[in-house]
Amino acid sequence: MTELRTRVAAELEAPVAEEVREFAAEVAAKYGAASQAVLFYGSCLWSKQLDGLMLDFYLLVDDYGRAYGKRWLAAANRLIPPNVFYAEQGNLRAKYAVLTVDDFARLASARTRNVSVWARFAQPSALVWARDDAARDRVVAAVAQAAPALLAAARPLLPAKLDMRELWTRAFALTYDAELRSEKAGRGVTLYDTAPERYRDITGPALAAAGISARVAGETVELLNSADPAAGERQWARRRLEGKLLSAVRLIKASLTFDGGIDYLAWKITRHSGVEVAITPWQRRHPILAGLLLLPQLKRKGAVR
Repeated sequence: MTELRTRVAAELEAPVAEEVREFAAEVAAKYGAASQAVLFYGSCLWSKQLDGLMLDFYLLVDDYGRAYGKRWLAAANRLIPPNVFYAEQGNLRAKYAVLTVDDFARLASARTRNVSVWARFAQPSALVWARDDAARDRVVAAVAQAAPALLAAARPLLPAKLDMRELWTRAFALTYDAELRSEKAGRGVTLYDTAPERYRDITGPALAAAGISARVAGETVELLNSADPAAGERQWARRRLEGKLLSAVRLIKASLTFDGGIDYLAWKITRHSGVEVAITPWQRRHPILAGLLLLPQLKRKGAVR
């Protein structure tokens, strides 16, 4: 894990726009002494023009009770993590998810079946604000678990020999099927093609950290340890069922914490799937009921999977 952690630490320190760092610091300031770190991830990480886009942050705190003035928000974050909120600064806007550092470390690791955190942070991200070096070190250690968790989960459903691009795209494809997602099929290919050198660099260390014996020669990866595809499919069937149910519950919860949440979801679905979603005034007044009624329609149209 040492080699992988070194690579992850360097990646997290990659330069980002100063306005993003200032925005992250402002988000952290809302939660005072509870704030420990802010991670920046997602498609905006690669965008030079950020106006009109929605930035994605994870705010890590030390304790939900210290972070919130309202007990119900702390309870909701503990029971169904994370809580998701909306923020604006100048021309920028963002949604940010809140987790304790401990919950983030657990959810970024193979200790959980749910793909939500480890699937996202097996991808590139940036640490754009940290309270101190101790917080920074804890975040690096947590993020370094994500790629091994992804590969370990995917291994039973992968062939023994494949190229590096196929390794990552097939692994990401499994995670997209385990959540309610609006992205089109093939998104895993896009993720790899955005930063192929990065994935080539971490493949060997990530496989080793996952406990997977492998031979990497150029673009070819040979997985040497045995796997049980039937057991793997049972695990992924369970992930798909639990993940889609949890995604629906999180969306309902987000409608209570995210100002304009239903409009954001409509915008994101339209942007990623191409299916136009128009929100009525009644749906804005009743976002939970509207979401429950819209979901079957969106699945029929192929807007979410």
